[in-house]
Amino acid sequence: MLQLPNQTNFYKGKVRDVYTIADKYLAMVVSDRISAFDVVLPRPIPYKGQVLNQIAAQFLEATKDILPNWMMGTPLPNVTIGYKCETYPVEMVVRGNLTGHAWRTYKSGKRELCGVPLPEGMKENDFFPSPIITPTTKAHEGHDEDISREEIISSGLVSKEEYEQLEKYTLAIFERGRQMAKDRGLILVDTKYEFGHIDGTIYLIDEIHTPDSSRYFYAEGFEERQANGEQQKQLSKEFVREWLMENGFQGQEGQQIPEMTDDVVNSISDRYIELYEHVTGKNFEKQQMPEAEWKAKLDAAVETL
Repeated sequence: MLQLPNQTNFYKGKVRDVYTIADKYLAMVVSDRISAFDVVLPRPIPYKGQVLNQIAAQFLEATKDILPNWMMGTPLPNVTIGYKCETYPVEMVVRGNLTGHAWRTYKSGKRELCGVPLPEGMKENDFFPSPIITPTTKAHEGHDEDISREEIISSGLVSKEEYEQLEKYTLAIFERGRQMAKDRGLILVDTKYEFGHIDGTIYLIDEIHTPDSSRYFYAEGFEERQANGEQQKQLSKEFVREWLMENGFQGQEGQQIPEMTDDVVNSISDRYIELYEHVTGKNFEKQQMPEAEWKAKLDAAVETL
């Protein structure tokens, strides 16, 4: 943990360290820590923090015409500085395809998810007729829980007027993300957004459209794979979970995290860099600096707030 100028609070998440500055701003350090199945793995992944921070910054910049967001700047490769918002206690999960949790629910025979009716006759990974929003509560510990629009409003978690605005923003940002993904030969399958507010104005907060918070499919061959009942080619963090599962770990009690050799760590790092280049269309430039220089630059950036 650092001590930054005018620091008033600190929060250590699974993969990010968040410093509150003067109760008005946040300095978010995106670490190289990696988590899966709600467990932080024992070794960091080189450049992962830079990858996630720079992808999020690109998409925050590309959606700021839709609504304001919390980002003020990225003074370091793995650091974003921005406004401290009052956070809404729900995450807006939006899905364009019947995948993941939605598919597992559907496969079990249910035809409703978070109060949203699901059409009959769908196959895994099929497109929904239009994107659906399946919100969750925002848990400080443990798992987020599914919740319906009606439950959010009736319980007073978010007012009806504000929630309807969050829905509009969610669908607009998702559509922008889908268009940007399409330009890169990808399908943005599902993702989640978090929102906050300052003096009655809604802000988009946290990271968006990164491989840790989103799922992408390769567009080329999608229809053929669907027609043949084959699995889709994914661009996401799923490969880390698959490696863990192949080695007998799913985050359950008594299970041992498999050894993360140098080869494993480097291969995960390479995959994250590959993800960055595919999602952004830019070449990744590895940036490293001595810790003292990094800290001095962060201090200087914070002092200007």
